[in-house]
Amino acid sequence: MSDDQDKDSKTESPSEKKMSDAIEKGNTPFSREVTMFASVVAIYIFIVFFLPEGFVTVAESLKDIFEQPEAWRIDTATDVVALVSHLFWKAGALLIPFFVLLIVFGIGSSILQNLPSPVLDRIAPKMNRISPVGGFKRIYGIQGLVEFAKAFAKVAVVSLIIVLTLWNDYYATLDSMFSDPLTIFSTISKDFNQIMVVILISTAVIAIADFFWTRHHWYTELRMTKQEVKEELKQSQGDPIIRARLRSIARDRARRRMITSVPRATLVIANPTHYAVALRYVREEGDAPVVVAKGQDLVALKIREIAEENGIPVFEDPPLARSMFAQVSVDSVIPPVFYKAVAELIHRIYATQPKRMT
Repeated sequence: MSDDQDKDSKTESPSEKKMSDAIEKGNTPFSREVTMFASVVAIYIFIVFFLPEGFVTVAESLKDIFEQPEAWRIDTATDVVALVSHLFWKAGALLIPFFVLLIVFGIGSSILQNLPSPVLDRIAPKMNRISPVGGFKRIYGIQGLVEFAKAFAKVAVVSLIIVLTLWNDYYATLDSMFSDPLTIFSTISKDFNQIMVVILISTAVIAIADFFWTRHHWYTELRMTKQEVKEELKQSQGDPIIRARLRSIARDRARRRMITSVPRATLVIANPTHYAVALRYVREEGDAPVVVAKGQDLVALKIREIAEENGIPVFEDPPLARSMFAQVSVDSVIPPVFYKAVAELIHRIYATQPKRMT
């Protein structure tokens, strides 16, 4: 019941981190049917391109042995070893392409599904792998029963298709048994090719279906609960409370640095209590005024307080104060749209305090 509830609670799609972690641990979607299909393709290629010529070579060797027995005497152990070695190499020449094709296609099908990567955790000894109870659950559990059902369905479907395919050739095959041996071989080869084609097509369909089902099942098994998503987000980006605290500390430090710059200001433009923008303008430093501090509510009041303590003129202009607060950042030159309004205020300071502007 707990497992069902846990699966029901996994409503969120797996994150990229969880999928990459699963792949690093060797938990990758892998379809055995694709490998089986690759093996069938290898067998079919061997039968079509290698078996006829190899079979003829082996048959000629056996023919020589039976037609010229005096050339292959087995009077001593050395003779027996020579005969067996001769047959072994002939059979090896026939079977080597078969095993090479199986290896190449098997490895190729695995690489095409997932790139190989060493995972030591998969080969590390674990007690549950040698536990009889664990083995019983793996064999007779839901996954084991599903695999058994898939294998049984494959055998049944492929057998049915083969029977239906060869049904029309049933009597022709029986008649060939009483005809020339070459005819028997030709008939058997034809029927065998039909069987291989049927198996090839059937396993291809099963492999395609199992390939997509395996990936869907793997993706579903990695689904996450809402709590897991929150925990992963917390691990990747940090605790939200800590991040909020760090942002608050950073704002406080920036605010303190800004407040310490107010005594360097030339004038302050304020909306009586809500906004305050401190500007600095010195001809030798630049062609336009620079915002050295700005604030709202309590910070605005603090800027006005420091400005009044340092004898810095404070001009109340609510529309200009709100606009500059919204559009200009600290340590930035004011845009041209404010030149005229600010120039008038600076001109008034020039008129009353000409020495302050130098």
